[in-house]
Amino acid sequence: MSQPGLRERKKVAIRTHISDVATALFLEHGFDEVSVSQIAEAADVARPTVFAHFPRKEDLLFDRYPEAEALVVAAVANRSPRTTATRALTTLLVTLAEQGHPLSAISADFAPFWRLVTGSRALQARARELLEMLENAIATAMAATAVPEPKLTAALVVAAYRTVHVESIRRILAGEDGPTVAADHLVRIRRTLAQLD
Repeated sequence: MSQPGLRERKKVAIRTHISDVATALFLEHGFDEVSVSQIAEAADVARPTVFAHFPRKEDLLFDRYPEAEALVVAAVANRSPRTTATRALTTLLVTLAEQGHPLSAISADFAPFWRLVTGSRALQARARELLEMLENAIATAMAATAVPEPKLTAALVVAAYRTVHVESIRRILAGEDGPTVAADHLVRIRRTLAQLD
């Protein structure tokens, strides 16, 4: 795979910078209290530049969605012939959690992010939309690799993982011990998706 060119690297750097600035402002002031114009000013870019990278304000916080979709699609599409799609996704989710990756990590460090999401109806609505998009992407990848009942299978996998993830977040926000919750989270991912598999 060829490395991205200078133009693409600059585009990614600007996108990351805008998102980082926006996230810091959201965490400090609240999502609904910060405008796109304030974000543009703080990031030292024009307002249209923000929208060129992020069509919706909510996407400034959920900026890693494209990465999440690429990872799950690749896990399904590139799995070995002897590995089920569900098992491939389980391996991915467990690996990300063990690595402390922001897309799957359960840690007290992420509590401010989750409080921000749970405190905003707009963010909660967008999170549901992105989850539906993710489910559709998984179903498409499953269909392309001859998984029986791909839409149903994708829906069950996403629902199972969401249930485990939301419960772990609830426990972190309730002040439970982070390492204990993280360890339980991994056990529940393996067990729940193994039952589904």
